[in-house]
Amino acid sequence: MSRTFGYVRVSTKGQKEDRQLIAMREFGIPEEHIVIEKQSGKDFSRPVYLRLTEALETGDVLVVKSIDRLGRNYKEILEQWAGLTKEKGVAIVVLDMPLLDTRADRDLTGILVADIVLQILSYVAQTERDFIRQRQAEGIAAARERGVRFGRERIPMPEHFSELAEDWWYGRVSAVQAGRELGISRTTFKNRAEEWGVAEGLERRAVRWPPSGR
Repeated sequence: MSRTFGYVRVSTKGQKEDRQLIAMREFGIPEEHIVIEKQSGKDFSRPVYLRLTEALETGDVLVVKSIDRLGRNYKEILEQWAGLTKEKGVAIVVLDMPLLDTRADRDLTGILVADIVLQILSYVAQTERDFIRQRQAEGIAAARERGVRFGRERIPMPEHFSELAEDWWYGRVSAVQAGRELGISRTTFKNRAEEWGVAEGLERRAVRWPPSGR
């Protein structure tokens, strides 16, 4: 006899699962068959979901509120869908999209339509996420152009920094020696000296340290 399970996930501990739970109950899923997980889908390491999908058998039905409960991106959603429906013979019902329903009472055309709709929706969801990330990157780049700095506050360089940076740039001093003189680490000096040289438009000479003859 087939069983029906509802999978509910919220991304953070503070989020409420009420809307998803109401939808599951209205669908008629018994309380004991509603599985709740409070964990981000960022890395898809969701132990509750994995235990549930491993326990599902052929003929069982998995109900989710929306397709993004199945994965974090287009590729993962499709992999989960194929693994459950094609390999395990589990039916999936997506409540927010009635066309995404692969239960046994659907004919082959209905199942085909569900597969096509899933691919389109997953692609759109992934494209929207990529667009948001692109807009964020553009916003950060524009802010940096205006002089806005992100991350930890940078260590201000001592007065003789530019002189030592030029000496290091042309191989007249080592990064260790310059850093020691300025009271900063070799790595900090080297990183900032490289930035300084690029900003000054200097051309780096191929000089090894220590220079020959010294």
